[in-house]
Amino acid sequence: MQLSDRVQQIASSQSLVMAARAKQMQTAGIDVISMSLGEPDMDTPAPVRRAAQEAIDNHWSHYGPVPGLLSLREAVAAYHNHDAISYTGEDVIVSIGAKMAIYNAIQTLINPGDEVIIPMPSWVSYTEMVKLAQGVTVPVQTTFDDRYCLTPQQLRSALSVHTRLLILCSPNNPTGSVYSQDQLAALVDVLRDYPEVTILSDEIYNALNYGQPAVSLASFPEIADRLILINGVSKAYAMTGYRIGWLLSKNREFIKACTRLQGQQLTCATMVAQKAAEAALTGSQDCVEQMRQVFAARRELICRLAAEIPAFRFTEPQGAFYLFPDVSAIGTGDEVAERLLDKAHVAVVSGSAFGCPECIRLSYAISTEEIEEAMRRIKKELQNG
Repeated sequence: MQLSDRVQQIASSQSLVMAARAKQMQTAGIDVISMSLGEPDMDTPAPVRRAAQEAIDNHWSHYGPVPGLLSLREAVAAYHNHDAISYTGEDVIVSIGAKMAIYNAIQTLINPGDEVIIPMPSWVSYTEMVKLAQGVTVPVQTTFDDRYCLTPQQLRSALSVHTRLLILCSPNNPTGSVYSQDQLAALVDVLRDYPEVTILSDEIYNALNYGQPAVSLASFPEIADRLILINGVSKAYAMTGYRIGWLLSKNREFIKACTRLQGQQLTCATMVAQKAAEAALTGSQDCVEQMRQVFAARRELICRLAAEIPAFRFTEPQGAFYLFPDVSAIGTGDEVAERLLDKAHVAVVSGSAFGCPECIRLSYAISTEEIEEAMRRIKKELQNG
């Protein structure tokens, strides 16, 4: 059986690979603590679960509109309408997870040879999605001193006549960094000179911030016609398995084209899951704040314990639920990740998967007890030399 060149050229998701390895070891009876996946360990809120059950009982089992239920799209628009750009349900496409929304946006926008600027470190799938569209990734290596945030000077240097897309993620996976209003304003100012460049803003972690609320690029109305917002229910509502995400855009031609693609690709997202997502967005948001407070406490704990490990050099995460320490003092991220899995029985992800090979990523979306034990094991192993 012949395999396509495009699929053979893409890499496996290293976070999923490491999680699978940890699971195999656990199945074999080895006590492995996995800090590899970005998945909340909480239960989906009870009102959302009830809404899903009611959707089944009320026969939400047929095809729906390609871009998603209008009631859900309107709820999504209302969820995002606290900034300068005003959205309606017609500006929304609901997909099977935020990952598919990003994939569809890239497939809709990028032709072979088009350049896509991606600040590094970045989420593992952006680069592979650009490959599948036959685009050209232009990685921009951000620095520890800048909290791994793209600077205006770096952006201007990376832009060219072939640039079609800039991908930003704030709060960021894997670093936990959050762009301030001033930082985003400076990037938008650079982009004024490049009106042909679209900006994709991945804001899936926007509800999980510690300190000042995360700023959305929807705060800048001057880029409304070339901004694509990405979000979903996976992280803020502990609904990873429901697979509901979305994109928003004021560009009508883009929405029409992306809807055509989705119509050929998946018909519609799962109807029961859409009704559950609608309940999540329109119901009480107390559950989101409760989860955020839990993650905030875990963040304080993991940062305190990480500070006791001499090999770790890190910036305190401002959002999401990841710690991204530089471990170059003792080896590469690949070497340290393998060592921690084999010797300490703690699964982390090498920073090489995110374009930063001197780091490792630790997810603190696990219990306090697991964080304490995992960090104890890591500290012990790395102090052994």
